[in-house]
Amino acid sequence: MRQPASPLQRVGDAMRRHRRAIVGIQWAVVVFYLALVTVPAFLPLPGTGSSILNNLTLLAQFMFWGIWWPFVIISTLTLGRVWCGVFCPEGSLTELASRHGLGRPVPRWLKWGGWPFAAFIITTVYGQLVSVYEYPKAVLLVLGGSTVVAVAVGFIYGKGKRVWCRHLCPVSGVFALLSRLAPLHFKVDREQWDAATHANLVPVDCAPLLDMRRMKSGSQCHMCGRCSGHRDAVSLTSRLPGSEVVNLKPAEASAWEARLLVFGIIGTAVGAFQWSSSPWFVTAKTGVAEWLIERDSFALLQDNAPWWLLTHYPEANDVFTWLDGLGVVAYIGAMALVLGGWTTLCLRLGGAMLPGSAKQNARWLAYALIPMGGLGVFLGLSSLTVTLLKAEGIVMPWLPEVRGTLLALAALWSMALALGMLRRTPSSLPRRLFAALAVAAGVAGVIAPWLFLFYLW
Repeated sequence: MRQPASPLQRVGDAMRRHRRAIVGIQWAVVVFYLALVTVPAFLPLPGTGSSILNNLTLLAQFMFWGIWWPFVIISTLTLGRVWCGVFCPEGSLTELASRHGLGRPVPRWLKWGGWPFAAFIITTVYGQLVSVYEYPKAVLLVLGGSTVVAVAVGFIYGKGKRVWCRHLCPVSGVFALLSRLAPLHFKVDREQWDAATHANLVPVDCAPLLDMRRMKSGSQCHMCGRCSGHRDAVSLTSRLPGSEVVNLKPAEASAWEARLLVFGIIGTAVGAFQWSSSPWFVTAKTGVAEWLIERDSFALLQDNAPWWLLTHYPEANDVFTWLDGLGVVAYIGAMALVLGGWTTLCLRLGGAMLPGSAKQNARWLAYALIPMGGLGVFLGLSSLTVTLLKAEGIVMPWLPEVRGTLLALAALWSMALALGMLRRTPSSLPRRLFAALAVAAGVAGVIAPWLFLFYLW
């Protein structure tokens, strides 16, 4: 006999029953998104005295990078991938295209597990080269281009499914990692599922192509509510934040997810947020420029690259030379290699102390760093919020303390996850303590560049 529904379960069931309302929300977001992406790109750049209150371009910039994306990160950490299932405009558009498209089967090459990693790296670096945070044309190119590809993939592949979201979306891998920490998820009772005897059961229309019967993780679930109550076995429930990571087994750790976290979210993203404020970047670029001038080599000092390849806005006195572009790529790449390499080394040392493969153990321990990666991305994106608000005359004297508190909380959360994971391993206490110290060294390495960015430069 089915137990009385909990308040959360009733919320999930309501999401299933009121599917039309959710679709209405999705299309309202689509219209809003398309307006913010397209209209500012055809307007002149903001002049002196413009503000978010009287200039649509600045308002769109603030909405996208000051509010939208920072709090998408927070919502994923707290609610799971509700953004993907209820609000994401690309998800809505690719699913619509798939319902009316060619319906071809998903090819094997498209299912390659490294696409989320590659897409995140390429999008992050390219966005810096064209200054996607500052200029509406770049927003139209990067975000609008992503949307066009999402629609094209939906039109070609799948039958009403979100093939783009599952395999190719540049931030899908990020959301998959962050949602493992969320205190909410749709839980599947396998025994209840198998025991269900209802006649004429309608299969769940799961857009991200999940095997609902065997679903144990919330990483790929879009939290859309379509499956809530199915076979009396699926329900929206609460759990301890991060409990999914603590209960993860080493054999379940994904190599590509670990790479995305360590070299992408932690390494590449930090370099992308840091390079424009780094005195090291300025010193290195100046040294190379002087070396080139001494040898009468001026090709890399030219600023004739088109705006869609490198930032080129003479009217705003913001033009990249070829050397600037190479410098940005080199700095981000160096940061990814140094920070990612240090983290990998620490995790490998910790993994070597545990039973089984040191490499697989290192991948497993990497999941403990998800709070550092997630809150780091939030801090980086919120820096844009702070910059935009400062331009409006809003001063936040308490900001250093808040940033320090968030970094401390992320570090403590990561260490708590690591200790919870290690507690479940069949290893001696000294070996577990050494592994914990190795993870702590990795956490310290992740914190270091944020300290430079927020407190030393």
